[in-house]
Amino acid sequence: MTPYREFLNELNANADENYREFHKKLLKNDKINVIGVRVPILRKFAKKYIGKINLLLSFPDEYYEVTFIKLSAVSLLTYEELLPKLDGCVKLIDNWATCDCFIPKCIESHKEEFLPYIREYIGRKGEFEQRFTLVTLLHFYVEERYLEEIFSLAERCDTSMYYVHMAVAWLIAETLVKYYSRGISFLLENTLDKRTHNKAIQKALESFRLSDDEKNYLKGIKR
Repeated sequence: MTPYREFLNELNANADENYREFHKKLLKNDKINVIGVRVPILRKFAKKYIGKINLLLSFPDEYYEVTFIKLSAVSLLTYEELLPKLDGCVKLIDNWATCDCFIPKCIESHKEEFLPYIREYIGRKGEFEQRFTLVTLLHFYVEERYLEEIFSLAERCDTSMYYVHMAVAWLIAETLVKYYSRGISFLLENTLDKRTHNKAIQKALESFRLSDDEKNYLKGIKR
């Protein structure tokens, strides 16, 4: 039996039919084949294969879970190990859940070095290439020193694509929560489209970290 077949057999042994149906609905893409393995189990697979990363990456991406495990495993690599595999991994992303699992931890200690990659991927046309960039910014770059970069990159995004639109709103909402005045100044420039502008405000209003006065002001600058 091939390593891939053994891998699939192990995944299928952990499948949950009810979860499969539930998760397929969340993915909103009938073209994606889902086995139905829950995320904590997928993360265990990723850790198990970290020492066999090249073997893992050689497996075909015919199931959602296989790609999820690949990206989760690559997320655990060192910065030097990540870079040669980065572009190939980003190209595998075809849904929001796989995108949002790909959070390489090593970027935390290499933020300045990784900025050129951020700028490159935000300039690409792919919906999930842009979303990968935005999610990376959200997790590692919402700091005062990167705010102007965040605002500039957000303006460059194609928010006509739903998952980019949502990620920009999510990112700007987080800047509002952490750096309220700077976030407000950005919104008042009206450089985001109306839909994304209002979605960012909506997401910020859901936060318990803003005061009632701050939330009331945000409501007043909806477009």
